[in-house]
Amino acid sequence: MHKLFKNNFKSIAVVFSMAMFFLSCTDNYKRVGKEAAELIYPQGVAQNFTLTYTETKNDLGSEGVEATKIIAVLSSPSTEDFDNLRFRYRTFPDGLRVDFYDDQNNKSIVSSDYGIIYSDTNLIDLQGNVVIETYDGKKLETPQLYWDRANEWIFTQAKFKYTNPEDGTIMDGEGMDFNKDFSFFSAHKTYGFMSIKEE
Repeated sequence: MHKLFKNNFKSIAVVFSMAMFFLSCTDNYKRVGKEAAELIYPQGVAQNFTLTYTETKNDLGSEGVEATKIIAVLSSPSTEDFDNLRFRYRTFPDGLRVDFYDDQNNKSIVSSDYGIIYSDTNLIDLQGNVVIETYDGKKLETPQLYWDRANEWIFTQAKFKYTNPEDGTIMDGEGMDFNKDFSFFSAHKTYGFMSIKEE
């Protein structure tokens, strides 16, 4: 009994000593000069931001007048422009919404709680309650989504829910990629209810 008490006391002493050792290992060093974390400020901040993307069918000359077509409208409560940095980007800390218009002027909507556009790589990172709603009723919901604007390719490794009212499909999954108009869609892992049309 005495020996058991002695071993337990030693074990408690060792655990207590290790806890004191790890708790005492805090960094109280104040970093200054080149060691200090660099403060980053945006070169511009805009409130109630709206940006309209348009295109013309033909190239404009120096005095050309051509009708333009709206292809997208980006709106956000606020945006911060960090194009003054070596790796340029723009953030939308309070979320964003983009209305896309196809050649028949049908509108599809993309929204998220947060967004960041990397200027040099043409990559958009959408985070938090990302929802894509197409004009024909298809809906995609996911916590994070990337859009490669240069290649018009959209992808995620996160979980998603895809609803297609045309054929009654509700698909849950994890990881996917697809093109802008949903004509190609590849899901990495799927589960849920799917209906497959026979040809």
